[in-house]
Amino acid sequence: MIENTKKVYIDYNATTPLRPEVKAAVTEDLEIFGNASSMHASGRLAHTKVEQARDAVARLAAAANGAIIFTSGGSEANNTVFRTMRRLAKEKGRNGFIISAIEHPCVLNSALNLKKQGFNVTILPVDEYGKLKIDELKKAIAEKPLFVSVMAANNEIGTVQDIKEIASLVKESGAYMHTDAVQAAGKMPLNAEDLGVDYLTLSAHKIYGPKGVGALYVKKGAPLFPLILGGHQEGGLRAGTYNNTGILGFGKAAEIAVSEIEEYGNVISALRDRLREGLLKAIPNVKINGHPKDTLPNTLNVSFPGAEGEAILLSMDMQGIEASTGSACASGSLEPSHVLMAIGLGPELAHGSIRFSLGWGNTAEDIDYIIETLPPIIAKLRAMSTLTT
Repeated sequence: MIENTKKVYIDYNATTPLRPEVKAAVTEDLEIFGNASSMHASGRLAHTKVEQARDAVARLAAAANGAIIFTSGGSEANNTVFRTMRRLAKEKGRNGFIISAIEHPCVLNSALNLKKQGFNVTILPVDEYGKLKIDELKKAIAEKPLFVSVMAANNEIGTVQDIKEIASLVKESGAYMHTDAVQAAGKMPLNAEDLGVDYLTLSAHKIYGPKGVGALYVKKGAPLFPLILGGHQEGGLRAGTYNNTGILGFGKAAEIAVSEIEEYGNVISALRDRLREGLLKAIPNVKINGHPKDTLPNTLNVSFPGAEGEAILLSMDMQGIEASTGSACASGSLEPSHVLMAIGLGPELAHGSIRFSLGWGNTAEDIDYIIETLPPIIAKLRAMSTLTT
């Protein structure tokens, strides 16, 4: 058997490779070994690098009127906000929590954990495109909740929410507003001030930075209690020795993302459209999931009725194409995607869905290779399947 040597990585929503510039910055920082909390020269140099990175990450989110708190990633940042709201709920006697039905597992499970503890948790429905139903939000916030969390853009189907409108309604009700912008950052312009949110989550490895580092924007005046107790780092809001290497890499990745945001949108969306139109033309009976316009430039979620998602993935992988059936954080679960179920897909159609998420490493030749390779795979799997197409 001749091994296929062609490789097309098209799973950038799961993670991204380090940009060469980021790798160079991280390598350089390996020589800066001082503890950023130390007062001597080595410590001061490390601290300076951390603060330069903080400024770059703040520019990524246009977050001038607030603090950037470094964390180990998006999940920690989101959990910190939920832990803060849990404590506030007990202090204020106002325990309503609202999230959307298509949130990332770290938000969804944080909310479900609160529900198990007796807190009032509302999971709002979305429409067939993944957009939050605003009328349902208005009904829910009429009950004067404490906290609302709605992601800026969905990691599985790419749908972009109207966060500015949502935040305006939420703030009128007196609740705190959080948005998980992990997938939106670097792919679309972000402006935390204009959005009107109290909290906004970011992660380095989604923007060609290192894994294991993220950030939480906290609007000036918004409360925050530490998830991790210990030293004085991050103003006492996130204890632990600074991850200099990761933070510096995050800063460099953020700096590059800001400079390339317009080019990214133009180039990557053109490749995504090429893939979408090619698959629609080459494969009968497919369904595109997500909003047709309000969507990330790099994300394409496609259902192939009559073919099972994992079988499609394995077959593509044998041909060197690396994609996903949905969120990398939910891989390994036999349950259908909660996102696809929320937009009205049945279990069989949800199980037959593939997420293609593009990035800077993709080319037109890659897209054409997928369009050429996938049709016979789907045809073969459908011929073997007992499912109705």
